[in-house]
Amino acid sequence: MVTIRRLVDDPALKLRVLEPGADGALDAEMRWVHNTELPDPSPYLRDRELVLTNGLWCTSAGDAEAFVGRVAGACASGIVFGLRDSVRRVPAELAAACRRARLPLIELSVDVPFTALSHAVATAYAEERQRELLGRVRRGDALADVMARGAGASGILRVLRRDHDLPLAVVDRTARVVAAAGVDLDPGRARLVAEALTRHPPPLELDLGSSGCATIFLIAALGEVDAGLVCLRPAAGLSPAEQDALRQAASFLSLEIAKRQAVQAIEMRFAGELLDMVLSGSERQAGLPGRLRAFGIDADHPLAVCALAFAGDDGPGTAGLGDAVSGFFLAQGVPVVAAAASGDVVAIVSWRGTDAEFTALARRLVTDLAPRFGGHRLVAGLGGRAPDAAGLRRPVLEAREACRVLRRRGGGPAVLAYHDLNTHLLLLGRQDHETLRRFSSAVLGPLRAHDAARGGGLETSLRAFLDHDGHWAATAAALHVHVNTLRNRMARIAELTGHDVNRTEDLVDLFLALRADALAQLP
Repeated sequence: MVTIRRLVDDPALKLRVLEPGADGALDAEMRWVHNTELPDPSPYLRDRELVLTNGLWCTSAGDAEAFVGRVAGACASGIVFGLRDSVRRVPAELAAACRRARLPLIELSVDVPFTALSHAVATAYAEERQRELLGRVRRGDALADVMARGAGASGILRVLRRDHDLPLAVVDRTARVVAAAGVDLDPGRARLVAEALTRHPPPLELDLGSSGCATIFLIAALGEVDAGLVCLRPAAGLSPAEQDALRQAASFLSLEIAKRQAVQAIEMRFAGELLDMVLSGSERQAGLPGRLRAFGIDADHPLAVCALAFAGDDGPGTAGLGDAVSGFFLAQGVPVVAAAASGDVVAIVSWRGTDAEFTALARRLVTDLAPRFGGHRLVAGLGGRAPDAAGLRRPVLEAREACRVLRRRGGGPAVLAYHDLNTHLLLLGRQDHETLRRFSSAVLGPLRAHDAARGGGLETSLRAFLDHDGHWAATAAALHVHVNTLRNRMARIAELTGHDVNRTEDLVDLFLALRADALAQLP
């Protein structure tokens, strides 16, 4: 069991307990670690997670009380405060707030990085699972030896093949063949396996066409089905001994997958908060360089941004897309941080090549990844390059806007840079910010004043109406209101703004006002 006390007892981590929290809090099982510098991390926290922070969110005396309240409200295990050169002692107000909330507070030495603590937890988690399995399964000596030698998934399959001549492969939810022995699983069959793993519940047998029926042994690394051990034999054709060996191997494979998923989970959360920092504006720019360097990205040199998503409304979402994007760039030797956002994945990479070379790489990315997600049309929007971390906000917004435009198109290029968009954005982009603000304020001002005073949600309804191309039923369904309610809202908008959504020229004005408002927010 991974506990705070277990981490504190590790001398290499140099942890010191400042506040023990409630009785037994240090010895309670913790779920994971969560690195954050957000003033309110509660939307991202799961219960029993240990919060790691440098306190960059602390700008006034009341911040500590609010931060601790939100962390405690999310049922976190405790807080680890990492000292830094400019802050050599844990703020007294933070210690007092933790004492009042009966929340454990741990001090981390300035010379120990959070990554060391994260890796210690990952290692402890893997060791815990391994001890449980070895206690239950006496025949696991050979597999345990493989794990101890770091042979990974391929080593486990080799052990199975020594005793059972079976065609085997390990496939994850993104159709990546993690390991294979005795079979060459082509991308088409790997996609069939990946699609099967996403079903609820996943099938235990799967028809792979000319390869016949395969048996799938599910690999649940961190609570969900993350991969499958595929045996190209039907279940009826496997002896009890073979089935038992495969189940045993699937358990050991869960350790290997858990290690990879654990690191990826930490990185994705870290990346998501980094994206929040980029979009939040100048007040949080100071923490960006350090976050980028944690991903091997030089924050003082040029950075390129790419936003990816699946076109249309029936795509598979962004699950697994961030990992796939990261894997692609890293395979090219390009440092990257990929963050899953609302509806898309934003990749920030170190890039000293030309814009044309980056566009070509993005096309390869889209071509390579689309087959792994059932052939759904994958699109990528490119933003302008940032000279360093301080200039990232505009390229990120541009890349996401270009991606949004591509998602709504039925065809055309799958990769497009923001400055190449042949849309209304080209015309709006020629206007200065003050002109854009005046135009959007003139059209939307009465609407926003009404919403601010009465909370009517008229602007939200208008945006939804435009996003659904003026389809009344689809918009009403998206807003969870009756279509008559929606019509009443549109009529009220017409009264307030003088623009009727039933007239083309008025609808165009409303649409352009919203787009002008978004462009005016660009730095």
